Amino acid sequence: MAIDFTLSPEQKKVQLESRQFAQNVLAPIVREADREPDPLRAFQLTKPAYIAAYRAGVAFCMLPREYGGGGLSNVELVLAAEELCAVDPGFACTILVNGLGLMPVLWYGSEEQKDRFLRTATADPRGEYLVGYAVSEPPGTPGGTANFDTPLPHPVGIGVTARRAGGDYVLNGRKYWPCNVAGWDGKGADVSIVVVRTDPDRSGTEGLSAIMVERGTGGVSYRLIDKVGHRLTPNAEITFEDAHVPARNLVEGTAGNGDLLINRNFAWSGPIAGIAAVGVARSAYEEALRFCKTYTAGGPRPIINYQNVGYLLGDVAARIEAARYFCWRAASYLDRHDNHGELIGAMCKVFCTELMFDTVYKCMQVVGVNSADRTHNFEKYLREAAIFPIYDAGNMGMQRRRVHGVLASPDFNPRALMDDEFVEFKKSMETIDTVQSQELSEFARVGA
Repeated sequence: MAIDFTLSPEQKKVQLESRQFAQNVLAPIVREADREPDPLRAFQLTKPAYIAAYRAGVAFCMLPREYGGGGLSNVELVLAAEELCAVDPGFACTILVNGLGLMPVLWYGSEEQKDRFLRTATADPRGEYLVGYAVSEPPGTPGGTANFDTPLPHPVGIGVTARRAGGDYVLNGRKYWPCNVAGWDGKGADVSIVVVRTDPDRSGTEGLSAIMVERGTGGVSYRLIDKVGHRLTPNAEITFEDAHVPARNLVEGTAGNGDLLINRNFAWSGPIAGIAAVGVARSAYEEALRFCKTYTAGGPRPIINYQNVGYLLGDVAARIEAARYFCWRAASYLDRHDNHGELIGAMCKVFCTELMFDTVYKCMQVVGVNSADRTHNFEKYLREAAIFPIYDAGNMGMQRRRVHGVLASPDFNPRALMDDEFVEFKKSMETIDTVQSQELSEFARVGA
């Protein structure tokens, strides 16, 4: 049979080693760190685990071995991510963002840039090298980047500008929600990839590029965001005030194509976000099952013996299995199609994260009011599960629009994924449903 869900010995090794790391190194620090009220301090409490992950080859496991990375396939990355996320998805997100920051250099960078940024990241003797990824911008009118590809004029969409001045680009503007960018001390990651508008006279998807901003760059400041979930990964607001970045830091192949980088990056992370939701739901399910096998609610037998509990948990188990295999399938597609999976990556992320949120809540319903007792972990599972549908290119902001754009294309083959055909994502598939009508677009242009 060509279809075989049995893990190879190498894949099983990745899964088991990740499980051991999650249980033995990560788990002991999670509860204290998650309850720390200061977001920077909460993140700093994970530093020993991060250093251990770095030295074990986990922190940059997604990069090729030729650049010092772990060389994991996307399928192997998903296997590892589930184990980490079953313990804490925030910590896993920190590692994922290392990839979001450097995979574009692998895909679009010059050989000099690959050598300079990838090898530096994987050769840190401290074991604490951190990479940020900065796309999202503050809410407001105009503002935010859920509709980053709207054709309306600047400053709608991506508002951070990068104007050429001699041998530098000068950055101005703000980003809001980027992960890892503030680093371990709130003063900057070792390097962050920042999507900017290198041609401010153009709008929508035009004139966007990505530039690497290194720690110590003047004119850059950070403010940590206090979040409801994913508290062990750091999100921040960045302000650029005449920040000079060397022109050679513009990632070569992204010049004018920053929009395609965004879509490819979030396609790559789609099955990882999906499997992160699976990991959290798995932990909620296992804890609910244990509880229901001992709790009697005052009756003669543990409540697992009653239909309502048994049927609900059976449905929960089926959902987790289905979502897991969707993530494996999406990751496998990425492996076979040069990390392009804009359609299946978005579908996977939307389906799995929304299904798993409801799955976690069903576990709480089975346990009942005791699930609200913080002695158990259900409140954390629910907080974490609530983040998945709204982060990583929010399902109602960008992910569904990517699917919509592909499906609306005149040459789309609805059986493409079934037949494992490559589905190319083009600029013509962007901008769909970002404005209500052409009349509204014209209205905005004249400033009426």
